[in-house]
Formats: sequence, structure tokens, C-alpha cells
Amino acid sequence: MAKRWVSLSLFLIIFLAMVVSHSADGPLPGIFILGDSTADVGTNTLLPQSKVRSDFPYNGIDFPHSRPTGRFSNGFNTADFLAKFIGFRRSPPPFLSILRHESSLSKRFLRGINFASAGSGILDTTGQTLGIITLGAQIQHFTTVHSNLTAAIGAEETAKFLSKSLFFISTGSNDIIYYFQSNNRTVPKEEFIQNLVDAYENHLRTLFNLGARKFGIISVPPIGCCPSLRTLDPSDGCLEEMNDYATFFYTTIEALLQRLSSEYQGMKYSLGNAYEMTMNVINNPIAFNFTDVKCACCGGGKLNAESFCVKPAAALCSDRDEYLFWDMFHPTKQACKLAAFTLYTGEPRFVSPINFSQLAMDN
Repeated sequence: MAKRWVSLSLFLIIFLAMVVSHSADGPLPGIFILGDSTADVGTNTLLPQSKVRSDFPYNGIDFPHSRPTGRFSNGFNTADFLAKFIGFRRSPPPFLSILRHESSLSKRFLRGINFASAGSGILDTTGQTLGIITLGAQIQHFTTVHSNLTAAIGAEETAKFLSKSLFFISTGSNDIIYYFQSNNRTVPKEEFIQNLVDAYENHLRTLFNLGARKFGIISVPPIGCCPSLRTLDPSDGCLEEMNDYATFFYTTIEALLQRLSSEYQGMKYSLGNAYEMTMNVINNPIAFNFTDVKCACCGGGKLNAESFCVKPAAALCSDRDEYLFWDMFHPTKQACKLAAFTLYTGEPRFVSPINFSQLAMDN
């Protein structure tokens, strides 16, 4: 096991050196990130009314200076690592934080923005009572960015810049979780997922019409295997019915992206199969140096997943790099790093028709 992990670590070091070399060859593309808590880097901490937040310890215990930043992680999340792999020193900041620096808005926008808001979903009804920013509202915020860029550098340069930029979207899990938690589950699985994908299509068309051309889409992971949901199973197993929704979502979104890319000239995409990526780790934990893929590192109760990760009441694991899950729903920093690496360099089994690295370099 040690040899396999050393080999993976050595490969990662070599890969990062290549990334730094590549980024020095030319300007980096802009990165625009939309979605939910898997990509939120502090948006909800800037929303006083938000009921979905993580700007308190033990969150951020492995972030520089052990600072809770609003990321649902013990450190960096997948959005952070993707930005680093592309060549950025720092992940794009939350849109709301940029508004405080009006004098340099356009310059900051050229590096990219993170719009993601924890608790949001594809449907605007998802999380609407939680004081979050829906995906539709996130796209409206991008419309503001588009207008500012056009005013600063002109329509032609804005179109050129956005055509080379990367649009990463990680969403869909909350829609399925909220549906299962509702008391009105009368809509058949196929119809519910199709409703989600129809809404997703409208969002993607809006972004394309605003100039987006390169989409990195992260599908829904096996949410039925999250520690919080495992606690509902007498044997601590995954909730397979919920996982069935995740797999059906993937096949439906895959068909949508194939159709849109044939319809829209210039559209390119990479679809990350988060379900397959995560199940590969759950089924082969030792290969990735994980010793626990069921329990939350931080929390309380059964599987350490029946209460929130709040200091000092929460129980905190000491070997955080060996846990797949940080809290009742979210991955650890180490798991996020592995996910980003797989998205960026992975084979077609995990990310297709091209990986995020090929998407970034495809001009």
C-alpha cells in the first residue's frame, strides 16, 4: 500500500511541475465556477440571512492558519484544487467579495469568479428558504460580470475572453436530497430527473448565449453513501434508491450535453462522472490510502454523522487524510484533491469525452 501511495504522490508532484511549466507558457484562462457547497469558497458567509454556512471551526482546520473560510471542508475544496491544477495560485474569489472593490472590478473578473452557493440546486425552488443564492441567481450575477467586462474591454474582446474561459458547474445533489426529504414523492424517478435536466438545459443555454463555450460539468456523486444517509440504513450501507437517482441523472445529463454540443457550434464540454469516481474509492479505499470511507471525520453520533461539525462539541478525527468524508455530507481536503486530480487528468471511465486538462488546452 505504501509503495502505491508513494508512486501516486510522486506522479502528482511531477504533474504539478508540468502544470507550472505550462502556465508559464501563456496567459491562463478565466475560471467561472457555479454550483453548491462542493464548490462554495465563502459565498454563504457573505449572506447574513444564510442558514447554510461553515464559517466556524473545526471547518478549515487544515486551511492556512487553520481558518474557517466558509468552505465545507477541513481545508481546500475541489474548486480550489482545479484552479491550482490549471495554474492559479489561488482559487477565484466569491462574486460577493469582489463587489467590495468596485474600482478594479473588470481586472478581477478577468481572472475568474466563484458564484457557488451552498444549499443551492438546479431548481430555483431548491434551498429557496435557506437564504442561499440559487443557480438561476448565480447566472444573473454572471450577467453582471458580462456587462462589466463589455463596458471595460468591449464586446469583441469580451466574447474572445469568455470563449477561452472555463465554466465549472457542480450541482444536482441537493435537488435529489430535498426531493427524498419531502413528503410529496409522487413524481416518478424518470420524470423528476427529466425535470432537473430540462432546467439544467435552460441554464446552460443562457450561459452559452452570454459567451460561455467550455463547460466542465461535475455530475452527482453516490449521495446515498454519504455518512448522514448511511445512518438511515440498519447495516450502515448506502441508500441504493438515492444512488439510482444519481446514476440516472448522469446518463440523462450525458445525453443532454451530447445534444447541445451538436447543436451549438463551438461548444466543448467535459463531464465528470462523480458517481463512478467516488464508488471507485469506496470499493478500493486502500489503493488511495483511505482507511475510513463510511464515517464522518468531524461530527457526532452514529458514524459521527448525526450532528454538525461544530467546535468544541464535535468529535474530530486526527488522521484526516485517511477519511473520505469530512462531515455528514462533504469530502475531506484529501478527497477533494483526489477528485480534482481525476477530473483534470482522468480516463474516459471517470471523465468524458475529454478530461478537464484537455478542455483547458483545447483552443
